[in-house]
Amino acid sequence: MDAPVWPARNVGEYAYCPRLFYLMEVEGIHIPSEDTEEGQRIHRRVNAPSKSRSQDSGAERPHVARSLTLTDQSLQLTATLDLAEIQGNTAIPVEYRKGKPKRIHSSGEDNDGANGDPGDGVEPWPTDRVQIGLQAVLLERAGYQVPHAVLYYAAEKRRLQITVNDQLRHEALQVLEEAKTCAAGSRPLPLVNDPRCPRCSLQPICLPDEIHLQRDQNHVSPRKLWPPRDDGIHLVAQQNGTRLGVRGASLQVTEADGSKSQEIPLASVESLSLVGSVQISTQAVHTLSDRGIPIAFLSAAGRMVSFLDPLDSVSADTRKNQVRRLDQPINCLVLSRALISAKIRNQRTLLMRNHEHLPPRISTALQDLVGSAENAGSLETLRGYEGQAAAIYFEQFSGMLKGDMALEFDQNGRQRRPPPDPVNGCLSLAYSMLTHECTAALRTARLEPSIGAFHVSRPGRPAFSLDLMEPFRPLIADSLTISAFNRGELREGHFLRTAAGCLLTDAGRKAFFSIYGRRMNDEVTHPIFGYRLSYRRMIILHARMMAAWINGEIPTLSFLTTR
Repeated sequence: MDAPVWPARNVGEYAYCPRLFYLMEVEGIHIPSEDTEEGQRIHRRVNAPSKSRSQDSGAERPHVARSLTLTDQSLQLTATLDLAEIQGNTAIPVEYRKGKPKRIHSSGEDNDGANGDPGDGVEPWPTDRVQIGLQAVLLERAGYQVPHAVLYYAAEKRRLQITVNDQLRHEALQVLEEAKTCAAGSRPLPLVNDPRCPRCSLQPICLPDEIHLQRDQNHVSPRKLWPPRDDGIHLVAQQNGTRLGVRGASLQVTEADGSKSQEIPLASVESLSLVGSVQISTQAVHTLSDRGIPIAFLSAAGRMVSFLDPLDSVSADTRKNQVRRLDQPINCLVLSRALISAKIRNQRTLLMRNHEHLPPRISTALQDLVGSAENAGSLETLRGYEGQAAAIYFEQFSGMLKGDMALEFDQNGRQRRPPPDPVNGCLSLAYSMLTHECTAALRTARLEPSIGAFHVSRPGRPAFSLDLMEPFRPLIADSLTISAFNRGELREGHFLRTAAGCLLTDAGRKAFFSIYGRRMNDEVTHPIFGYRLSYRRMIILHARMMAAWINGEIPTLSFLTTR
């Protein structure tokens, strides 16, 4: 009962947003916002567990029970009451709200004590009435008499007394049944251009404007509700011997020699990547998991070895739909066409931007392959087109590089395990980090990274992450590699050539991750929605749109391409 149910659709005299209810109460998705953080601050004291009190102290005063949890199996309802004032067999529920009560126009009508003090021009919000009404019903079913209930609005320090009568009970139970019906069905569609969406913390998951634009091309352009970049820290620990632990509300980083390097507030950390021989304590793993922060383990060469996925809210419906849809070859083909055609477009764009002497036939050949990929009749045929485009692209890749690095890469071509030269080494590490980003984005979208469409699902392979990253390979990994070498940010001295391949040194990895972080924060315009997002936010947006397609909310998918 602590989760808000916002007005949106009429249910009797009330309204609530079925999609928001479904996301929060069925799929268990909760995202903090300024409003929810303020609400938690208001509730911090009132939600503290009650302390026992001696029988002879204040015998006439009611006993105050805080954070009182009540359950009724017949109603299939559990509620945690902020506060209940209990005296004998009489109980008064008190619910704290951070905001203000609803203003009403003076009409001279008698409120009958149901909406607050008569004539004071305020009344409870409908959802607040329902919530306190259900709390009163639970108390009555527990054997108490509940003559009235209280809603306390902290913004105005105002107590509104609500009479508990048959009308309130009927309204509360009616909305409860409507909520159960909503929960038993599939996820509803989002609201259309609703003015309450910008203040909703779940807007980046619900994506109301984006989904309706994909469903109807005549829909108005999406509102710019997403912040272009997140403010969190995406931490990479890559120096051998570094140890990570927790102390209080901070992540503590200790150097190999035992000296403390720095303390990073846990509230600022969005993700953590550990490269090579970096240690992390069990307590730190538990703390990061409790906060929903994913941890990626990469080898010294940058290959992803493991990924710790916090077991927070997981949408069973979304994952079931993913298995069902991607078990049908035609659906895999539809999704793969969109992915690969976008990838080939971006490869062509990157060559045309950076290759000083690109033969016209190369641009034409790639453009033809875009059309072929869009109309491929099978996954095998599409993989053939993707392979042809990759061969053409990497044959010309050295033309985008300057100096000796270009000559060495031209001789070796694209090789992965082991990478024989600095350019191949940088590409491999960039692709590994991009895989980590896509895996984290799919986790955020409640999708299963191992069940793919274009890439074959195999044990230990994040096939769906590899699918999602295809359009972003040229735009992020290839582009940052080209700029890093051409600007001299990565040089021969940043690499160590061994029999196991060409690997980045500690200084080289430090330089690489600095470049990578800047690239992920670069903003780019979405070709359909028209607003600008950082590449990291853009990947998350695409993962959530893929989830919307899997759930049947949008008919088609379009992926990021640049000109």
